[in-house]
Amino acid sequence: MQIAVGAKTDRGMVRENNEDAFAVDESLQLFVLCDGMGGQAAGEVASQMGVDLVVQHLREAASNPALEMVGEHKLEFSRQTNRLASGIRLSNREIHDAAGRQIATSGMGSTVVAVQLTGNVLSISHVGDSRIYLLRSGELQQLTQDHSLVMEQVRQGLISLEEAEQSELANVIIRALGAEPDVAVDMDELWVKEGDQILLCSDGLTRMVSDTSIAQILTGTEIAQQASDRLVEIANDNGGEDNVTVIVVRLNAPSPRRGWRRLLRSLFGGNRAWPN
Repeated sequence: MQIAVGAKTDRGMVRENNEDAFAVDESLQLFVLCDGMGGQAAGEVASQMGVDLVVQHLREAASNPALEMVGEHKLEFSRQTNRLASGIRLSNREIHDAAGRQIATSGMGSTVVAVQLTGNVLSISHVGDSRIYLLRSGELQQLTQDHSLVMEQVRQGLISLEEAEQSELANVIIRALGAEPDVAVDMDELWVKEGDQILLCSDGLTRMVSDTSIAQILTGTEIAQQASDRLVEIANDNGGEDNVTVIVVRLNAPSPRRGWRRLLRSLFGGNRAWPN
């Protein structure tokens, strides 16, 4: 499969600064997004630390597979998925420690969603209420569960989904990077295929744009970057009440031309200079 990626972050129409951060490492097929919190510049610090530490941990592991894992190794998941969760646990520890060293960053925290592709396996890890979606055959499926107060009430049957969406407590999260020395990381794995689209986003998108509209934009836009730009634009058009960040990952079929080149090389040898 070939991967096409589009990503964009924006402070929105209301907030004075942008506390979201993201990273795209196509060499590792690694994608990470964080939404910080904590007031003034603290949220920006937490989200950037979250992104940077996860990416750094995965890069170190790529060059040193024996690198020590942080936290529990869950046998039901692959080593790569465990490694992704290890990076998130490491970032949680570092953010928590940093928050305790300075008054300016006291209480800072962040959400995180991260995915990594290994062949056809998508490794998923997350903490907080940022989301990961899968678009397959025109249908949008949320792959993560929000770690928020209202969604926990929905899961317990205390309120309806409609009540949760209208609640004044909709932005209260119950799990975040940096809040405690250790954090429970949700993990999952998914077998993906050509034609799938993966969306990572902060709640600045999902609070402003419906799932139906998200699916329509992803389906109706040919280029991944244009899809990312359009999603952010719609969120701002609808009020832009929060920072908004999106990463769109499209799994495309290999180029037919490149496929013919591989076939020719296999038949006639690999020393001939074939056109690109």
